[in-house]
Amino acid sequence: MSVDGLKDATDEPGWEVDPDDDWGVAVVETVGRQLKLRREAVGMRVADFAVAIGYGEDLVYKIEAGKRIPRQEYLDKSDEVLEAGGLVSATWEDVKKVRYPKKVRELGKLEGQAVEIGVYECNSINGLLQTPEHARAVIGAAQPPYSPDDVARMVAARMARQSVFERSPAPAVSFVLEEGALRRPIGGTMVWRQQLERLLEVGRLHNVVLQVMPMSSDTHSGLDGRIELLKFADGTAVGRSDGAFNGRPTSEPRHLRILELRYGTIRAQALSPGESLAFVEQLLGET
Repeated sequence: MSVDGLKDATDEPGWEVDPDDDWGVAVVETVGRQLKLRREAVGMRVADFAVAIGYGEDLVYKIEAGKRIPRQEYLDKSDEVLEAGGLVSATWEDVKKVRYPKKVRELGKLEGQAVEIGVYECNSINGLLQTPEHARAVIGAAQPPYSPDDVARMVAARMARQSVFERSPAPAVSFVLEEGALRRPIGGTMVWRQQLERLLEVGRLHNVVLQVMPMSSDTHSGLDGRIELLKFADGTAVGRSDGAFNGRPTSEPRHLRILELRYGTIRAQALSPGESLAFVEQLLGET
């Protein structure tokens, strides 16, 4: 890739530091300061360093000042030019997390530790199941609108959460989605088709159970809103629901029993996993 290409790629939206994220700011400032000290230690001017790594001077200044999140390629190239022996490249493990909003990092951390995940989603397709294109369309439709930087950051965060499907040992994951959300062609026909294909792909994983709540159901225990339940290896759990406990996460056993009862009832009222995959296949065939 050309120098201009690299510069353009790194200057795209989503690589700014959120000033309200204290941990993220500290990480990026620390990495920037380390890069500056290492560059000065080998006697390289910013202009020379920029040419050596293939990025613009302005970007180098921004990264060293902690004003811009460096890409992995930037860190790897810097490590090579500065002969850092992998120490600069290793900072990517923390740097990559800075792109994701604080609240999403916390949710992703919990999902990444859970051995069981149960989700009922009432108005949309759950973020763990969304394609990048669908996520971009959903987030981009918000009012008041998010900035392009915020949209890019939120889409990246949503995709990062999906690493839960790559864990070993795999957690047991179950979803209940509303038929209405599956019929809404968010983003247009092609994006909608890709999203339905993604649901089939994930729904066929050995550790995932996907169910659909049909519009024809005359009994529905999920009208109070979204539910999420996370259980951990040490026997603890956390849950939350839009319609209970002010929508806040709770680990109180009494509260969890209520959420588990609601979620279990919703699953019983929904189509079976086999019927649900057949329903998604039917929708896909109708598009």
